[in-house]
Amino acid sequence: MAHMTSILESAVKLNNGRQMPLLGLGTWQNKQPGSVQDAIETAITAGYRHFDTAYLYRNEAEIGEAIKAQIQQGKVKREDLFIVTKLWLTFYSPEDVLVGFNKSLEALQLDYVDLYLMHSPMALQRQGDEIFPKKDEELLFSDTDYVDTWKAMESLVSSGRVKSIGVSNFNISQLQRLLSVAKIPPAVNQVELHPYLVQSDLVKFCKANKITLTAFSPFGCPGRPKEFHIGATDPEKLLEDPVINDIAKKHQRTPAQILLRFHVQQDIAVIPKSASPKRILENTKVFDFFLDEDDMKALKSLDKGWRCCIIEEMKSHPFFPFKDSYVSWRACEGISEVENK
Repeated sequence: MAHMTSILESAVKLNNGRQMPLLGLGTWQNKQPGSVQDAIETAITAGYRHFDTAYLYRNEAEIGEAIKAQIQQGKVKREDLFIVTKLWLTFYSPEDVLVGFNKSLEALQLDYVDLYLMHSPMALQRQGDEIFPKKDEELLFSDTDYVDTWKAMESLVSSGRVKSIGVSNFNISQLQRLLSVAKIPPAVNQVELHPYLVQSDLVKFCKANKITLTAFSPFGCPGRPKEFHIGATDPEKLLEDPVINDIAKKHQRTPAQILLRFHVQQDIAVIPKSASPKRILENTKVFDFFLDEDDMKALKSLDKGWRCCIIEEMKSHPFFPFKDSYVSWRACEGISEVENK
């Protein structure tokens, strides 16, 4: 990997030749208009060009307003930005894909998005505007096949309103199946990655098949409420891990910077979430140092196969992609003050 000295110089080439900045700003749970506006403005000033959102996050309109304001003020050009959003599970029927996409594009007030992802391989029934449609307290699963959804995703590319398409939370076998039929291979697979969830096999598979990885929850979603923890076996404090802190001291960096460097050094994009101007800026300072081989081995040795972000109620879905133990993905939905995710 080439030496990089700034956030503006750091990008990975996707399998369609387009460039995606390695460091992005995650926006999950940032729903307050003032907070979103401030975070986008701070991030653009700090050099961020990659912004990640989703229909699920319910903040696309606020993000669209913030980006529009920055463009109108001459702070940034649209062509220099890389905007990512995601198709929600209730729009997975092929005839609904365009409906879901149009809702996001309209909210963002954009002519196109740079990357559009399927949020998961699992579909839910469409029941009005319900995000998690239920009947008798049970989620309403849909039997829509993600392969059929993908074919509708491909048609968005030919419209010119989506530059690249990809997936999120797909496992290896699901990616293999998708690749076997796709006319346009997924450019990105966005998944949870950190030293407690290294996913070496998935990383190797994606690299071998020219699918770029984006890591979400790089800090292990530290603000999850206690009621969602799984007791003494839950390794809940990734940022406080002594191995990570020893490496941070060695490089005179913060633990968060070590965790971000862990990904970008592997050409894995990463999207930490923060609303704090100090942390938004701190998170950019990861391109002027390198972790040595011993550092990388030590970080990978922390792997526990532990997930912090999963929808517990989806375990019985036929396309559920995870078979290991974890805590509830929805745990983080109630958190409003998580600075780094």
